[in-house]
Amino acid sequence: MEAVAKLRNVPTSPRKMRLVANLVRGQKVTRALGLLKFETNSGAPKIEKLLLSALANWQQKNEDERIEDANLYIKEIFVDEGRQLKRLRPAPQGRGHRIRKRSNHVTLIIDSKVEPLGSKAAATQAAETKSAETGVDVAPKKSARRSSAKKSTETTAEATA
Repeated sequence: MEAVAKLRNVPTSPRKMRLVANLVRGQKVTRALGLLKFETNSGAPKIEKLLLSALANWQQKNEDERIEDANLYIKEIFVDEGRQLKRLRPAPQGRGHRIRKRSNHVTLIIDSKVEPLGSKAAATQAAETKSAETGVDVAPKKSARRSSAKKSTETTAEATA
């Protein structure tokens, strides 16, 4: 189930805000929050706050589910142009140059990712949910392969013995 959050009339140019939006598009929510926390761009704190709002909206729609188990990702994020404030700056010889103070609207949609049946990710997701229900931790299987360096030392040791 998806959740939507909108941020309107942000006094930043859309071009600057799109740089941050492109950074987090398609990412998992936890990774996106980590990226936005340490991003130096001026739009990052605003998008981080918007993402937290979308999380709260999702939590309100799905009260019985936990955020950690939902496998949430940013399904869609887009930045539209808002209104422009037009101002004049004094220029030489009595002229005036127009200044456009731009704003933007940001729309963020998060959704839970469901893996297709038969894929490895679906199998691990099913194992995680099964272990969460039973309360038993399932350790991943270790491969029985040995590195070639270990094989060569074992064969030389057997040959000398």
